Amino acid sequence: MSGNLYESFLDVFSANSGAPAIELADGTTWTYGELTDQVGRLARRLVEVGVEPGDRVAVQVEKSPQALFTYLACFQAGAVYLPLNTAYTGPEVAYFLSDARPRCFVCDPRRAEELATIAGEAGVTSILNLDPTGFGTLTDGLEALAPMTEVVERDPDDLAAICYTSGTTGRSKGAMLSHRNLESNARTLHGTWGFQDGDVLLHALPLFHVHGLFVASNTALLNGSKMLFLPKFDADQVIRLLPRARVMMGVPTFYVRLLERDDFTHELVANMRLFVSGSAPLQPETWRQFKERTGFEILERYGMTEAGMITSNPLDAERRPGTVGFPLPDVQVRVAKQDGTVLDRDEIGILEIKGPNLFQGYWNKPEKTAEEFRPDGFFITGDNAKIDARGYVHIVGRAKDLIISGGYNVYPKEVELTLDAIDGVKESAVFGVPHKDFGEAVTAMVVAEAGKENALTEKGLIDACRTQLAGYKTPKRVFFADALPRNTMGKVQKAQLRTDYEDTFQGAA
Repeated sequence: MSGNLYESFLDVFSANSGAPAIELADGTTWTYGELTDQVGRLARRLVEVGVEPGDRVAVQVEKSPQALFTYLACFQAGAVYLPLNTAYTGPEVAYFLSDARPRCFVCDPRRAEELATIAGEAGVTSILNLDPTGFGTLTDGLEALAPMTEVVERDPDDLAAICYTSGTTGRSKGAMLSHRNLESNARTLHGTWGFQDGDVLLHALPLFHVHGLFVASNTALLNGSKMLFLPKFDADQVIRLLPRARVMMGVPTFYVRLLERDDFTHELVANMRLFVSGSAPLQPETWRQFKERTGFEILERYGMTEAGMITSNPLDAERRPGTVGFPLPDVQVRVAKQDGTVLDRDEIGILEIKGPNLFQGYWNKPEKTAEEFRPDGFFITGDNAKIDARGYVHIVGRAKDLIISGGYNVYPKEVELTLDAIDGVKESAVFGVPHKDFGEAVTAMVVAEAGKENALTEKGLIDACRTQLAGYKTPKRVFFADALPRNTMGKVQKAQLRTDYEDTFQGAA
């Protein structure tokens, strides 16, 4: 048996071939046997269009069963899966394709003309498309293809996926994840969260993000669970489906929205076993309100693109609101100063991690990779944290001014570069402020060039950003000033800006 993750999945699929794997809101269902068949046909299609082992396959499509099948087909064919956020604009996609140099790019047919030009310029040799209903050139004539039955051999340390994560320089970095990285994390979560026969996962997360793809999907697939598959979070649909589910994974926004509903009751979730939250900090008040309403304590965990899941509150012991629990089995964590000096309990520093889930480095960026690792192999996460006397990890802030909005990472520098390129803008500062629904909202302070103050408007700047950036990166508010606040060393005082504007979205939803 090779180290290809799909081999492990296939063992489960074969043992559960007649069991339901995916069920859509309209009741359409795929069994694990039908899933295996579709994955094999898609793997054959990828090979037909020239995809070879180790080639990258970039995918920017809406969530659908066929999108998930394509992800698995890449593994079966020995390719490297490269998910792209569906909100990425043309200029953003151009960067990813030119950096990763995929052999094949699968996009939404509604953007095919725009993206085909971009992909061609990036040297992509095969451009296919797939719409939200599962139709497109990727699946045209699929039933006439013989399913690929063999699984291409891969070493456990061969790449399985490249996931781009924003960088402080404004350019995203491709985190290289191996088959071993993904499988170790899926097996650990399967055990840590007590997955069992009969578990049904309510899946309302996107597939282009680590949370929905690797954490939710991989764990459910490894368990042979049925997934109630929603294209996105829809409170009405979630309320309707919760009585049939056992496990739900979500971002804090999901739980805030559910608590706003009068029909979200203790009786509604009587069949549930576990609620998990991640991708952004869960407010302790939300945690308490959820427990009061349902009797369930949300299990909060912590992860990142470069390592999948890292810590988790315990399944069968005290879950402490405001913490992200303990290191997962086989994962080591420590808190250190910037110079690498390891700190004691309850001291705040930068969280460093090590384990079989830790990525292989950044694609085509050996220097950046070397900068982020200590000589003993620990990865510097950039998140400020402390470990309390009982061993619970607390994420107390984020180094490098990372903003997490709606569960997605936003690095201010990328947004600032976009704002600064707009005619009339002298300089800008981008920062996050509290928002009930998104956790944090992207906010900007702009200084206009002399004589151009009247030419700039908040709406105009937001609209201009929207053409260059994904919606979650686009500022929700823009303020103007004569100068940015700076310290004696000339560094912009973003902490002051966050404090000055912390009530901007008070009461917003």
